[in-house]
Amino acid sequence: MASRMIWKGAISFGLVHVPVQLYPATRTVKPSFRMLDKHSMDPIGYRQVNKRTGKKVSREDIVRGYEYDKERYVALTDEEIRAANPDSTQTVDILTFVDSDAVSFLYLDTPYYLVPDRKGKKVYALLREALRGTGKIGIAFVVIHGRQHLGALIPVGPLLALDTLRWKDELRALAELPLPEGDAKKAGVTARELEMAKKLIDDMSGAWKPEDYHDTFRDDILALVKKKIRADKAQAIPNIEAPAKRRTADVVDLSELLRRSLGQRKSRPSIDEDTAGADKRKKTTARKTLVTKASKSRVRTATASKRTSPGKRRAA
Repeated sequence: MASRMIWKGAISFGLVHVPVQLYPATRTVKPSFRMLDKHSMDPIGYRQVNKRTGKKVSREDIVRGYEYDKERYVALTDEEIRAANPDSTQTVDILTFVDSDAVSFLYLDTPYYLVPDRKGKKVYALLREALRGTGKIGIAFVVIHGRQHLGALIPVGPLLALDTLRWKDELRALAELPLPEGDAKKAGVTARELEMAKKLIDDMSGAWKPEDYHDTFRDDILALVKKKIRADKAQAIPNIEAPAKRRTADVVDLSELLRRSLGQRKSRPSIDEDTAGADKRKKTTARKTLVTKASKSRVRTATASKRTSPGKRRAA
């Protein structure tokens, strides 16, 4: 299903305008659940009630409120909120350009695609290649769904992506957290342990292939749903066994844990090796089966011979 365009506007930097269309770059694939009445399987609706009195409140009596102090609010109407919001200019207004690695991944929020409009393909390609050639990304203001965002304009293959950024105030300051020791030696890490950890990271390193990773929780939920539908028990409460506890090493020594981890990596076959090993195991099993059958046949023949020998001797 094709993505729905959010808005049509332009990228603006200096006196240059690049006509673009904004599309969402993500989609929701996580399993969603509804609250149901277990007796009738009817959906449970959202009740609009006063949390203090428990009484139901009609829609026309509900207003938006900003909590400026503990349980103290200022009521705002929709008109007042709209007037306070920045105008939806539908423009990605570039403020500056920075090095592509200057923005921490902690700031990244929601990605979007910017697709060139038919009239702006040349200038779109110009901006994309200029960003790629200089190793820069654009920092811009943009309004999406009535809210102003800070965004990063990033070349991605043939497209320009717009990744909304969190504001600085939205990130929790490190000083608010119980910080660990910043110096490895003071934290008790030895040079040997650090070297082994680096070796383990090197052994586990590979190319980033998103297709290699799957939401196993979603897969398991969908498999469970299909199983229950096939069993015609969609309305029954599932009996889900507790997941098996993950085995943990019974070693406290960090060096020994690293050594064991490195040993596991060395002994673990690759996918191709594992496949070849499986084929080899099948062939070996087949050979063993043939040998076993032949051995059993020889045993039966020998047994039969022993049973007939005394009779022959008596006849003689």
